[in-house]
Amino acid sequence: MLKISKLTDYATVLLARLSVEDGKLLNVQALAQKTQIASPTVAKIMKSLHQAGLVDSARGALGGYELAKSADLISAADIIDAVEGPQGLTDCASGACDRESDCQVGHSWQQVHLKIRSTLQSISLQELAAPNPKAWVPLGERPLRRAHL
Repeated sequence: MLKISKLTDYATVLLARLSVEDGKLLNVQALAQKTQIASPTVAKIMKSLHQAGLVDSARGALGGYELAKSADLISAADIIDAVEGPQGLTDCASGACDRESDCQVGHSWQQVHLKIRSTLQSISLQELAAPNPKAWVPLGERPLRRAHL
């Protein structure tokens, strides 16, 4: 099973909180209080999100963080990349495999990686933060097709 890290999950929660604040600056303490995430963790995540260009920051007593762009322009892939760095599903998907010349499945894993990446890029923070997200049906909950015998 593929799984995002807890920090990426928290980053999504923090960005979602900023998305509903309509441009209001929130400092680390306010974000920690509103999301119930520890202040040191919030500070660490916000630094990564700022470096990735997903949030803007202002210093000073009235400073804080706000989204750098609209929530519909920030993708799930952007969030993952900001916190974890660009990820490859396998070494061959990221071009780091030393067995590529004699591997028979590498191309297939690259295709799987591209499809997952495309899906993550198609899901916006706006969708992730929506109180009633689209009706996504997890693969394991889809009706089973009967095989023709």
